[in-house]
Amino acid sequence: MARLIGVLGGMGPLATLDFLHQLLQARAARRDQDHVPTVTWNVPQIPDRQLALAGTGEDPLPAMREGIARLNAAGATCIAIPCNTAHLWWDALGAHSAAPILHIVDATIDALRARHRPGERIGIIATRGALAQRLYQARLEAAGLDYLTHSPQELDDLFTPGCYAIKAGDIATGGRLIADAAQRLLGRGATQLVMACTEVPIALRHAAPQLLAVSTDPAQALARACVRHWEHGA
Repeated sequence: MARLIGVLGGMGPLATLDFLHQLLQARAARRDQDHVPTVTWNVPQIPDRQLALAGTGEDPLPAMREGIARLNAAGATCIAIPCNTAHLWWDALGAHSAAPILHIVDATIDALRARHRPGERIGIIATRGALAQRLYQARLEAAGLDYLTHSPQELDDLFTPGCYAIKAGDIATGGRLIADAAQRLLGRGATQLVMACTEVPIALRHAAPQLLAVSTDPAQALARACVRHWEHGA
């Protein structure tokens, strides 16, 4: 087995399972042996990234580094992290990994370029910490792509409680809140959405599947990047 995909999961565990499903779908397989081999560290005890960025929670980096070390020890030849906000620690994690760590935003930008039309405006659905640290905004600007983001009130009232509802298994409540947050962006002029938190696709599939037609899923883009690595070493 020349290549092995490592998955640093647990952020949250349902989003990790969703990513693994995306990885299965990204590969045109006719039998078990055609699928991409993976090793997954799905340990949800990694401290909360949003609280850490807000200055009210424990630093998640040591726990994430442990997961990266376990994946390297298991023989991973590249690593995917199905959590957008965790990529704010991407440089620090990469410094402790022999295997390259794919970047979810770079994979997403590639997907956006493939479908982008002139005049489109991208609505970013992401955590407060990711937005404050410009995780997506900086790369979208570098790619020449226009965007808008949620207001602080929308984050407080809709996205953040919706995200934590999904993590708690309350898909109905989380779906309703995040679907409302998505509609707010569309109502302010977004022509497509980036579901830049791995709980968002879960929410929209449940509460507003029609919005998936105008959405880009970073987890799906990351899964396709994993398949390219396994097939070509890219």
